[in-house]
Amino acid sequence: MGSEPMLCGGIDIGGTKIEARLFRGAAAETVEVRRIATPKLAFVALLEAIVEQVRWLESLDPAPFPIGLSLAGVIDPETGIGYAANIPVTGYALGRELGQATGRDLPIVNDCMAFAFSEANGGAGDGARSVMGLILGTGVGGGICIDGQLPHRHGGLAVEIGHLGLPAQALARHDLPLFKCGCGREGCMETCVSGTGIANLAEWRLGNRMRAEDLVAAGTDEAAAVLDLWQDLAGDCLYAIQIMLDPDRIVLGGGLSKLPDVIGRLTRSLEAKRMGSVRLPEITLARHGDSSGARGAALTARTEWPT
Repeated sequence: MGSEPMLCGGIDIGGTKIEARLFRGAAAETVEVRRIATPKLAFVALLEAIVEQVRWLESLDPAPFPIGLSLAGVIDPETGIGYAANIPVTGYALGRELGQATGRDLPIVNDCMAFAFSEANGGAGDGARSVMGLILGTGVGGGICIDGQLPHRHGGLAVEIGHLGLPAQALARHDLPLFKCGCGREGCMETCVSGTGIANLAEWRLGNRMRAEDLVAAGTDEAAAVLDLWQDLAGDCLYAIQIMLDPDRIVLGGGLSKLPDVIGRLTRSLEAKRMGSVRLPEITLARHGDSSGARGAALTARTEWPT
């Protein structure tokens, strides 16, 4: 990355909060954090909140340093127009508006791609040529990093694995219904593989919506059966990742990555679906956890900073 500034800033724009982090040193370690609520009703209010976080970061050091943004949404690389389900950027050129408001360039990267970039550079993906970041949270999302760099994405999409349809084999294997997805479709991967998906499965099998941690705490055979069902379906998700992208390493983030024995569970599930004798990717946990979105954005800005 050449002569890198010792400070860099990242702002992670999510549906609930806008988190700004200041990072220091070659390893980009967090030294300051500030969180504010995400305005959800108007683009102007969102813009003002992001500018507030930019100004806070700038106030931490008199010398200019790079600042990047990660967004839970899509920015078209050609038009700069945004789209997001839970953040009021749809139809707006966020980057251009921020540039006019702050007087500086602020690179914007999808949050899942930022997660993958962070973990591939000084994270759990170190040493792997291709790193897939898989976030198993309220939804399911992913990003890919190759040789330490983010590849070109034609429409600005990340690896939208959560919105692939569940395979017919999986539906037939368990006689599953098609659950409604937040994207407006039915039967998407995340309707069974995410935290929301586990609640869907619990309601279908047990009659009650339950969180993953509650199923673990229940300790009953019925609760264990729901988790085993999730494990099997999550293996279908991993199998789709492998046959399409064939990454060296899959790095897990999000709330479901904290489930007991999650690496063992998912490795066994993928092993059962392996194509022939093809080597499996290594599955591991994120090193930087919840900070990876902001950290990946900060590192992206650092690579573009003039030297």
